[in-house]
Amino acid sequence: MIHKAMRTTEDAIDSDGFVARAYFPGHLEPGNPDHGLGPLATIMESFLAPGTHIKLHEHVVDEIVSWVPVGVMRHDDPEGGHLIVDADHLMVMNAGWGFWHEERVHNDDPPLRMLQIFVRPHAEALEPGIQHGRLTAPRANTWRDVFGPTGSGAPFHVRNAVHCRDIHLAAGGTAILPTELGRKTYFFVFEGSVTADGQSFGEGESGLLTEAEDMPMQAVGDAVVLTFVIDMQAEVCRGGTVGDGETVHAMAARARR
Repeated sequence: MIHKAMRTTEDAIDSDGFVARAYFPGHLEPGNPDHGLGPLATIMESFLAPGTHIKLHEHVVDEIVSWVPVGVMRHDDPEGGHLIVDADHLMVMNAGWGFWHEERVHNDDPPLRMLQIFVRPHAEALEPGIQHGRLTAPRANTWRDVFGPTGSGAPFHVRNAVHCRDIHLAAGGTAILPTELGRKTYFFVFEGSVTADGQSFGEGESGLLTEAEDMPMQAVGDAVVLTFVIDMQAEVCRGGTVGDGETVHAMAARARR
């Protein structure tokens, strides 16, 4: 059985060309008092208009994955990092005990729509760092590894038990949702619409599969979907700037009203 969540309609942030909407995967699980699902804390859908500059700021604790299928996100940091994240490249910020950075979209860049995925690490005060590189080219109707736990063999890693894959489904295409015994699968429809378990899921809607079972997903039209296979028993460190900070708790409280 899949538990469904509708698209977030209230903007968590709306300021000077930067709009962000927060999604709380824990709210899909009945009786779960946590806004997150174990190590998967929060997903932020962000929109940046051309010419937007998010000034230098610090993150702590969170493992932050920037997945940018539409537009260009430009990252700069005091350590000398000048990185471009787009449909071909991924960035993971392992914030650890603290990492400063700024983000911008140039005036001549296209509008940016991205997801920033916040993972709770297994411990606090870890070494901070940045991972950046090219993603493998997507293949229609085939799951692609995006990131996984350290040592999993995924091309990028986070320091806890969350394995993320994405898929580009052609209209009418079908794929089986990734599952693993004893773990839960959360999925987010970034683009298009799909059906699964007799339900329809449109852009910005999400679902939670609580048991490992063969669950087919079919695209109504062309669709892009992310999935997260999560170990709910994993040790987690809370207190991340966004994933578990005061800002996200305020957003979670609003979402429960």
